[in-house]
Amino acid sequence: MPTTLPDFSNSVKLKYVKLGYQYLVNHIITFLLIPIMAGVLLQILQLGPDEILNLWRSLKLDLIQILCSAFLIVFISTVYFMMKPRTIHLVDYACYKPPVTCRVPFATFMEHSRLNNMDEPKSVAFQMRILERSGLGEETCLPPANHYIPPRPTIEASRAEAELMIFTSIDLLMKKTGIKPKDIDILVLNCSMFSPTPSMTAMVVNKYKMRGNIRTFNLSGMGCSAGVISLDLARDLLQVHPNSYALVISTEIITPSYYSGTERAMLLPNCLFRMGAAAILLSNRRRDRWRAKYNLVHVVRTHKGADDKAFRCVYEEEDSKGKKGVNLSKDLMAIAGEALKSNITTMGPLVLPASEQLLFLFTLIGRKLINPKWKPYIPDFKQAFDHFCIHAGGRAVIDELQKNLQLSAEHVEASRMTLHRFGNTSSSSLWYELSYIEAKGRMKKGDRVWQIAFGSGFKCNSAVWKCNRTIKNITDNPWFDCIDKYPVHIPEVVKL
Repeated sequence: MPTTLPDFSNSVKLKYVKLGYQYLVNHIITFLLIPIMAGVLLQILQLGPDEILNLWRSLKLDLIQILCSAFLIVFISTVYFMMKPRTIHLVDYACYKPPVTCRVPFATFMEHSRLNNMDEPKSVAFQMRILERSGLGEETCLPPANHYIPPRPTIEASRAEAELMIFTSIDLLMKKTGIKPKDIDILVLNCSMFSPTPSMTAMVVNKYKMRGNIRTFNLSGMGCSAGVISLDLARDLLQVHPNSYALVISTEIITPSYYSGTERAMLLPNCLFRMGAAAILLSNRRRDRWRAKYNLVHVVRTHKGADDKAFRCVYEEEDSKGKKGVNLSKDLMAIAGEALKSNITTMGPLVLPASEQLLFLFTLIGRKLINPKWKPYIPDFKQAFDHFCIHAGGRAVIDELQKNLQLSAEHVEASRMTLHRFGNTSSSSLWYELSYIEAKGRMKKGDRVWQIAFGSGFKCNSAVWKCNRTIKNITDNPWFDCIDKYPVHIPEVVKL
């Protein structure tokens, strides 16, 4: 009978070996400096007072040399601090919470869909199958214009929705921070689908009687990742305008995007997109560092060209014989893969510890020189971040990011619950997710948060924040009245 070999994976605790490797590599400088410093200290202790005095005299330093050295140190320090980027503080932010009157349960959504598409039963069935597998819950909201039969996607209704969400968010933010409209120096607003004239930034400036010399920027047509683009623009502006406040507003106006045709790719937004907006106050003032919630650490933007199938391929209808009916496309990450890969490649060296960078480098060299079939090493981003906010664009996006980044269920909990409670709120979804983490009391001082946004194009933009203080006892949070019942179980299919 052959001898049974022991299970080395269990007998040798490989996870502890990896932990030891990570600790050794990440603290290699410390391990090298400690013996050197100990040796120098021992040598000094062995010297007597006379020998130390003779050693100092042997340096032959005169007053001119000391003054020149001091001037050089001061000069280098001054240049360093002048060239160092300004620290960008996130003072606070506010998310819009739709009223109960805008709620759209599944039954209401499907009833309206049948009434609006009475001559197209296949389109109704398609929307029902998408909704069953969407990951959305019963409390998501649509704007008032979409509750009419048929919906009324007019300019007036779109402006009314914009005013409702944007003004409510700004009012809440000003109440939380105590800032006045005249204090704001920079205004950046992003909304992809609705770009009227006069612009929405002009609408905000006129509503709050902001200063005449305020710098305003209205971004449109950039998809769900535009929120991070707005952050990047505000950061660049704050680098060149000292002692300033920047108000960033991320939203999507749903009213004009309602589609009443039969093309299935165009029917998807009707099923997934819901009301949402966020107002964020950024500052480069030093006095705000004591009250700011977060500091902006990094922003990485990547844009990979794609054809018009980039969005349409997110969903596909299987053969009528298939059991799943409509399934999230397996090619989703192939479409977004290049943008995601570029973003991770850029972000990795900025945030990953040395142990992960070495493993990635060794794997890359091995694939180039030894065996190209080696499985590429996916860096463990959990070593660099404590929390992840993945754009709640759909269940497929969250599933694939969790799989590819090897994240736990808790890491993607905020994204799944945001999709369930608020739906796909486009560029503002990252802030609802951050609010969820705060409402759960999980945000501690020093924690790092990675916000990952996907958008049309195909774009993958991400931002890294560092928490300045432990956040607790929040009452002005969109999750305040329902956080106790979350997380909830979300089935693969909700039968309607």
